[in-house]
Amino acid sequence: MKKTTEISPVMRELAMYMSRALRKPLPKPVVEKTKHHVLDTIAAMVSGSRLLPGRKAISYVKTLGGTKEACVIGSKLVTTAQHAALANGMLAHADETDDSHAASLTHPGCAIVPAALAMAEREKRNGTQFLRAVALGYDVGSRLTMALHAYDFREAGHSTHSFGPMFGAAAAAGALAGLNYDQTRHLLSYTAQQTSGVSCWMRDEEHVEKAFDFGGMPARNGVAAAAMVAHGFTGVEDVFSGERNFFVAYDETRRIGKAPLPERLIQALGAVYEIMNTNIKRWSVGSPIQAPLDALLELIRTHGIKPEQVEKLVVRVAHQGANTTDNRHMPDICMQHMCAVMLIDGIVTFESAHDEKRMKDRRVLALRSRIELYGDDELTRAIPSRQGIVELKLKDGRELRNHVTAVRGTAQNPMTRPEVDEKCFHLMAPILGKPRARRLCDAVWDLERVSNMRNLRPLLSA
Repeated sequence: MKKTTEISPVMRELAMYMSRALRKPLPKPVVEKTKHHVLDTIAAMVSGSRLLPGRKAISYVKTLGGTKEACVIGSKLVTTAQHAALANGMLAHADETDDSHAASLTHPGCAIVPAALAMAEREKRNGTQFLRAVALGYDVGSRLTMALHAYDFREAGHSTHSFGPMFGAAAAAGALAGLNYDQTRHLLSYTAQQTSGVSCWMRDEEHVEKAFDFGGMPARNGVAAAAMVAHGFTGVEDVFSGERNFFVAYDETRRIGKAPLPERLIQALGAVYEIMNTNIKRWSVGSPIQAPLDALLELIRTHGIKPEQVEKLVVRVAHQGANTTDNRHMPDICMQHMCAVMLIDGIVTFESAHDEKRMKDRRVLALRSRIELYGDDELTRAIPSRQGIVELKLKDGRELRNHVTAVRGTAQNPMTRPEVDEKCFHLMAPILGKPRARRLCDAVWDLERVSNMRNLRPLLSA
């Protein structure tokens, strides 16, 4: 006789919501914002397919074979949904181009969109169902790490960038796999068993493991959990409550002074859509560099600043942001280098953010030597708002200061559809060609007309 397990109110409401998500229409603003993030993530995959982490992911998955269920973007490879999710997840975070959700301390798109795309192809789902699944993934994944007190959880050594997106990927994949209420509860248990991540990823200098930690692993594991349960695997009925549950295992109360908040998983679910609170990067650089570049660009354009006029530039961001971007060896995650490039070029492009040769350019190095980066207590307290201050001292004695509190592309200062379109088109055109990049952008803006997500394959391959 099967033992009856008590299902907690949190699990009951969450699993019910997830199992019904594909049948629930989204508000129009949420549909529009979801398209922004789908296109932004696809563009990150396409551009990432030619970067080191992307090239390694594609070449690795090519050795695995498997049933032809889903495509690997930027290649001609069609493989299993799990393998495609792994590769596409690494492509999506091969660079610092993908989106971020500040409150949950995650990069949701690089795991959730690849997982949703892989399962949507496998199950031959339409564009509307795909969009609903993606929005669901953002809701579940972000709430998961917020329930764990994301910033304190990361300070305790865990990688929020793996935890939340893995549950988000599983939620999206599970919905597209058609899992019912009981199966959804099992899905969450299989996801919990696979959840892992150590925040030492910041020591990965080539961004390869980081691409796996942020995108590839969460996407693959989420799809795996959905596929196994859809195949008939059963599991623990409620992984979020009862003896030795998920929140007991990851309770960091002794270290951070705060107990997990399981109820955060369902707070305002169906009323507050977390994709609306997710940021798109204006610049293809690390998140802490976004605000300083915005601030510096405004000063350059307002005052006509030329690099030879600069005596000293002081940049202030939150302490964590300063730690992760201080004189790094990769151009797109090095604060001093990117600010020097902005001063010299008057803009930052994808190409300039990835031009490693300029890291040794004498003109760039000379200007970079006059740039100082500091962690700031006030800006640290402002987290999760990623703010930045730049202070320019010019050789003619002028001193200029600019404090950016809402970076362009953040939820507080969102990019428009034309701005997102322009960013994504320019990321994809060098690889797909301008005509196909234009058709792909248009297809995403019109996803409701896509009857089968496999129809996008000709636009995604290269």
